[in-house]
Amino acid sequence: MQETVLRCRDNNFDPRPIIVAADAHRFMVAEDLNEIGVNADIVLEPMRRDSCAAIIAGALASEARNANALVLMLAADHHIPDVAGFARAVAACKPHAESGRIVTFGMKPKNPATGYGYILPEHPLAIGEVGAVAQFVEKPDLATAQRYLMKGYLWNSGNFLFKASDLLAEAEIFAPAIVEAVRRAFVSAHHNLNFLELDAEAFSSSPQNSVDFAIMEKTTRASVIAVDYEWNDIGSWDAVRPMLAEDADGNATTGKAVVLNGRNNLVHSEHILTSLLGVDDLVVVTTRDAVLITKKGHTEQVKALVTEVQAHDHPEADETLEVHHPWGHSERLEASDNYQVRRIEVRPGCTLGQQKHAHQAEHWIVVSGEATVKRDGIETLVKANESVFIAKGVLHQLSNRGKLSLILIEVQMGEVLSLNDKADL
Repeated sequence: MQETVLRCRDNNFDPRPIIVAADAHRFMVAEDLNEIGVNADIVLEPMRRDSCAAIIAGALASEARNANALVLMLAADHHIPDVAGFARAVAACKPHAESGRIVTFGMKPKNPATGYGYILPEHPLAIGEVGAVAQFVEKPDLATAQRYLMKGYLWNSGNFLFKASDLLAEAEIFAPAIVEAVRRAFVSAHHNLNFLELDAEAFSSSPQNSVDFAIMEKTTRASVIAVDYEWNDIGSWDAVRPMLAEDADGNATTGKAVVLNGRNNLVHSEHILTSLLGVDDLVVVTTRDAVLITKKGHTEQVKALVTEVQAHDHPEADETLEVHHPWGHSERLEASDNYQVRRIEVRPGCTLGQQKHAHQAEHWIVVSGEATVKRDGIETLVKANESVFIAKGVLHQLSNRGKLSLILIEVQMGEVLSLNDKADL
């Protein structure tokens, strides 16, 4: 996401981008933007309604700034190292978008990929040329993808340039229920800290559909530019692989990983050591709470796998051990019926809100930095290798007034272990 934002920092772009993101990712997005020194309007979706609703929300936010706004819609997970080539393509699209076209970026295929949708221009296009779209098609099988390469189809990148008013006008025609719901959600949205929260009740009434299905396959305004700069839609682990260095046996690894007597494996390992012995063509992803093992070529099916995990009521499908907050982030290290251990990192100059727990006590052990702890109005400075105890019912607050990050280990104990265990203040 940071690379995507930084790709749009020259004079052609508004210095304050609009980011449309899931509510659960709000502080992660804000922290990533803060790291690169960018201020943005962050619009939060209360629930997932696919790309059409998200893009309409972004278009409404753009139009609210400027009735004639020209909008470049970019997915956050695309790898485009050729920033100059990208800028040239955007400049070539601009007059077409200003004239009322909705321009998508069509990538010249390098192979018969089955993980991308395809676009057929009305006539063959030279690189950098813009033309009308004859057909959008979904992800094909291998034989069909090979035919598409022979016929001049382009990969559908899913990125667009358009006037906000034009996209909204087409949405009114082809996806009226979506635009009506999102418009109501936008009008009833409210600001919370630096975020714009779309109204949940209105947004939930929107049908769930992609922008391709809802609008682009039906509109007569669709155009495409043919481009050939390096591009990777990092939508699967198979897509990650070309970006990683390989050993002599074709194994690509990140994190703590060892492969012996194996070839062409991808291993991504967080926190723990992952070892492969005598296996080929596998993708293995390990985190502290879950492990994925699949054969190469099957990683596009992870979404279906998550649905199956949800059907078995495993919380790992929807919950993450690491939680981002306005002041930093926390990570659950261990949990049981009557205790929970978390690693907490507080950014310099940040203070957590005052709390008082009715059912749990807390032990804080500082491992790095210095903590200013207020208990029932009395402040204590707690340094590295020191600890402090917060009893039940004690009004307390944690601050980092130093110039370095504060890292502490929190042990919660009690009959109720919840962030919502708060006595009346």
